[in-house]
Amino acid sequence: MSEKIKFASVKEQMEVIKRGISELIPEEELIKKLEKSFESGKPLNIKLGCDPTRPDLHLGHSVVLRKLAQFQELGHQAILIIGDFTALIGDPSGRNSTRPPLTEAEIAENAKSYFEQAYKILDKEKTKIVYNSEWLGKMNFADVIKLASKYTVARMMERDDFTNRFKEGVSISMHEILYPLAQAMDSVAIESDVELGGTDQKFNLLVGRDIQRENELVPQVILTMPILVGTDGFEKMSKSYDNYIGISDSPKDIYGRTLSIPDNVIYNYYEVATDISSDELAEIKLALENGSGNPRDLKRQLARKLVEMYHSIDDATKAEEEFDNIFINKGIPDDIPECKFDVAKMTIIDLISHVNFAPSKGEARRLIQQGGVSVDGEKITDLYQKIIFDSEKVLKVGKRKFMKLLAYN
Repeated sequence: MSEKIKFASVKEQMEVIKRGISELIPEEELIKKLEKSFESGKPLNIKLGCDPTRPDLHLGHSVVLRKLAQFQELGHQAILIIGDFTALIGDPSGRNSTRPPLTEAEIAENAKSYFEQAYKILDKEKTKIVYNSEWLGKMNFADVIKLASKYTVARMMERDDFTNRFKEGVSISMHEILYPLAQAMDSVAIESDVELGGTDQKFNLLVGRDIQRENELVPQVILTMPILVGTDGFEKMSKSYDNYIGISDSPKDIYGRTLSIPDNVIYNYYEVATDISSDELAEIKLALENGSGNPRDLKRQLARKLVEMYHSIDDATKAEEEFDNIFINKGIPDDIPECKFDVAKMTIIDLISHVNFAPSKGEARRLIQQGGVSVDGEKITDLYQKIIFDSEKVLKVGKRKFMKLLAYN
């Protein structure tokens, strides 16, 4: 018999669980589950499904992972479901077109990368990993028909993205309609007590409750987390929008990108992307509301905290010192890449492209026109200026890209 776990009081657990969430459906059911768990000493099964659709994670992904980690810290069982089977379908949530399925090789590679990054947040030793191909891959066509009979087309079309696509005449493939049912079977297979997800996953999580009932299981409680706004303060955080802070980014990139966020999202970042205490969070909220806190200083504090979380205190100190050297003291980083040339000179546009500081010559031209390019501290304005490699020089493009140009021999 497994040893009974001594949990914090239900009230204390709820205070942690409710921090920064969007919705808890239904709250009273979670309280009952926690009371039963407290009395029996048996942890709840907390489910987070992840389709390994991309190999890199950013702070937006960390929001729900951090909530899963909080459940771990409270003593409950964190279960990561790797959707190696559902990734072959592709989750259409929030999309206006069919998502192309991944190959098995892509899924395996992405899952490996996902683990490496997720364990920066989760306790590896206390995380249970399962692959949904274990049960979905065993279902035959009769099983799929039986599952599909448990849900109506009308209910499925209540999903916002399906409704919008249908009204706009955008195709919806049958396999996309089956996706929420497949995700629901994950909840059945592991007998999930609580399922976590972003607000865009709400419909799928609710389907999980319905299908658990159909299988005579106590339905899971669903907990949704907000979609983190990117560093632009407008779009959701995404690599596609280049407004992300990657959890595997270098200390200087995490620090610098954090300082670029607009003032109106400072509190939100502290609340859902850090592990500061509730008392500290309350102080930050008050400082922002009454104007006693300087947003710049609060962002510097946030940047240090994020670097500490994903690297170390020492890395945070160094990142801040380097940032101050470059942007406040107008200095040059101590350690910048070097490039040696086998030609005596090169036009500035060709140079920027050569060192990969712009994806195209058109973008290099735009950077020059906007005043974002300098050599040895002198701004370049002539699109056709030639840089002569007769001595060591430093190229700066944008705010953070530096390259030491070594003299031509």
